[in-house]
Amino acid sequence: MTVPHIEVRDLTMAYGDYVIQRDLNFTVNRGDIFVIMGGSGCGKSTLLKQMIGLIRPAHGAVLYEGEDYWSAPPQAQLARQRSFGVLFQAGALWSSLTLAENVALPLQEFTELSGDFVTEIVALKLALVGLAGFEDFYPSEISGGMKKRAGLARAMALDPGILFFDEPSAGLDPLSSRRLDELILELRDSLGATVVLVTHELASIFAIADNSVFLDADTKTMIATGDPKVLAHGPVEKVRNFLQRGGT
Repeated sequence: MTVPHIEVRDLTMAYGDYVIQRDLNFTVNRGDIFVIMGGSGCGKSTLLKQMIGLIRPAHGAVLYEGEDYWSAPPQAQLARQRSFGVLFQAGALWSSLTLAENVALPLQEFTELSGDFVTEIVALKLALVGLAGFEDFYPSEISGGMKKRAGLARAMALDPGILFFDEPSAGLDPLSSRRLDELILELRDSLGATVVLVTHELASIFAIADNSVFLDADTKTMIATGDPKVLAHGPVEKVRNFLQRGGT
């Protein structure tokens, strides 16, 4: 029996007595591009933060290859986090650092690699996202789409097995958004990484996702999981309406 790369089991998200979502159960298989979707305010980004270890769930477990992150000792949690690459919604680049320095930061912090080797890896990661030649640019000197790609290069710096993206297409024009989707597909295929992303963009959902979970703000639980292309014509009306709102 194959152990899922990620399993969310009986998860409840809450702030004090206020429950955001309860009884979340889903699996993410190795190599999936898995989308967390749902309407505004349903807890998508909160779920992502609980999966990557930034917020502790009120109840339940997040398992990586069968091991519960939240019951592991702190050193094991830290080691697990180092296998993650995270792209936050606004890119979260350090404005005072060049693109090369931003990408180099996790390598300098968590490895013993020489300066020359770090420079080579940084150049490779930036080239992978189409930013070769932009090593000495600052975030303020590049476009929004380029900032997202630079953030992606930094997320890949430590060759993570899992990439987490929070609204990667937010604020991008349709062409830049499509190019970012294509890049995510290319990286998944070339690196063999599992991808988990939060998005409400229909074009991205149908272009890249092969698995998903739908969080419902009204019932405060998940109401569907599976391939969005199938869910768009499935039995759950709210999910159909969400996925067909653009005429898909």
